[in-house]
Amino acid sequence: MRTRESGMPEEPVWSSFFDPKSTLRTLGLRPKSGDVVDFGCGYGTFTIPAAGIVRGTVYAYDVDPAMVAATESHAEAGGLNNVKARQRDLMADGTGLPNDSVGYALLFNILHCESPGVLLREAWRVLAPGRRLAIMHWNFDPSTPRGPSMSIRPRPEQCRAWAIETGFELAEPDPVALPPYHYGLLFRKPAC
Repeated sequence: MRTRESGMPEEPVWSSFFDPKSTLRTLGLRPKSGDVVDFGCGYGTFTIPAAGIVRGTVYAYDVDPAMVAATESHAEAGGLNNVKARQRDLMADGTGLPNDSVGYALLFNILHCESPGVLLREAWRVLAPGRRLAIMHWNFDPSTPRGPSMSIRPRPEQCRAWAIETGFELAEPDPVALPPYHYGLLFRKPAC
């Protein structure tokens, strides 16, 4: 199932909205972060830089086969052997990864979906205890050049509340500015 307002612009336009390496570093992705899961990978905008940072595997999922093909193509062009891109309906089927199996999860520009709790619970399930969840979304600002309509665009405090309700704890107390158009939040699955 596609999330509401999930259409993608052409890749050059989409890529112009982000500084992926800087975003990932700001949100604490490090070589020792372990395996990563990218929920809704799109063109691989964050999957590919993540694969260049971590020593583990990056599992990239998208419901759109064209997005999966683009991610695979970028991984191949970059000589990255640690990307596993898969077409999957995350809302209906989850990731299929084992419980407590990854070290870092990306929920970027996706929590405007109909049921954000579904994705957050799946991130909780696959993250190992003590490991991190990064959320990024469009600023709550109607002047951004893209992003979901304001009626469904989540504010940082909404994302924080959803994550905490799922069981995550804050790894950083405040939202992080991710210029020019985004904010980020960092959470941790409590250690057992």
